[in-house]
Amino acid sequence: MKDFAARLIRWHKRHGRHDLPWQNTTDPYRVWLSEIMLQQTQVATVIPYYLRFLDRFPQLADLAAAPVEDVMALWSGLGYYARARNLHAAARAVMAQHGGKFPRNPVVIAQLPGIGRSTANSIATFCFGAHAPILDGNVKRVLCRAFGIEGFPGSGAVEKQLWALAAELMPSRHAAIHNQAQMDLGAMVCTRGKPRCEACPLTDICVARATGRTAELPQAKPRREIPLRHATLLVLLDGNRVLLETRPPAGIWGGLLSLPELPEGADAQEWAARRFACRVIAVSPAPTFVHAFSHFRLRIAPLEMRVEPASRAMEPGQQWLAPDALAAAALPAPVRRILEETHP
Repeated sequence: MKDFAARLIRWHKRHGRHDLPWQNTTDPYRVWLSEIMLQQTQVATVIPYYLRFLDRFPQLADLAAAPVEDVMALWSGLGYYARARNLHAAARAVMAQHGGKFPRNPVVIAQLPGIGRSTANSIATFCFGAHAPILDGNVKRVLCRAFGIEGFPGSGAVEKQLWALAAELMPSRHAAIHNQAQMDLGAMVCTRGKPRCEACPLTDICVARATGRTAELPQAKPRREIPLRHATLLVLLDGNRVLLETRPPAGIWGGLLSLPELPEGADAQEWAARRFACRVIAVSPAPTFVHAFSHFRLRIAPLEMRVEPASRAMEPGQQWLAPDALAAAALPAPVRRILEETHP
């Protein structure tokens, strides 16, 4: 424990990541954006989204002033869409409650929507020189292996233990480099599968390495059966236009445009004709597929329906979109897949 930070900092200087798009800046907006995008998402996936996002919203004020629909459209395909809604809400909170200046205190930062303790500490460390530990998934894995921490790291008791250890390991200087080094070591060397122990600066002091338990630590979350749910999504086509409607804010794909979901037990033709005031001309099922979420799997059965809509105003949240408008629409990845396959 005595030279844990020193080992990491030396390793990071030679082998760490130094040129990612959100590094080499103390702009809290850019660091915060990267931290949120990197939650549950790999670096290679995040980079193009991050660059497009900054091109559209170069400053926090630009994000706060934008309609949430524009934010969701840019986030489309990145998943975990509550992150985008919280990002937009937090930007507006910074403008309204902090005069447009990102707060410096990690405790205050953590009060913003969608920002937890580790993310707040990370922003404060990288941007404002705070002396605050972090505890993301990579850091948890490094600490559990290096110090032989038993138990699932997401449980309350183990997480409390890890926070205390992370705080104790913080060096008196170079806190930002130390925190970055822990993340980089977990992402590049101390990986979940096939860790490269021979390249690790902690190999001779690592408990998991010494006891042959790198495959067991950190301990996995207790397994439970992942439920399988079912949904029928209607691809209503009027010529080359497809009907989309905005999902409720809560629940899966909240706030995104999606294909209408058929209520369980309803007759598709009768429900569509009544719900959308249209005449159904033809119906043809499309191939079903399963989409995995973090806590359940969803078997999606698309049903393509050729219709003739009545001439009446659309209900709020509904719209007919032509093919050339779909690319910029805020669509969940499974819905975009359906449209690409059934409505190229």
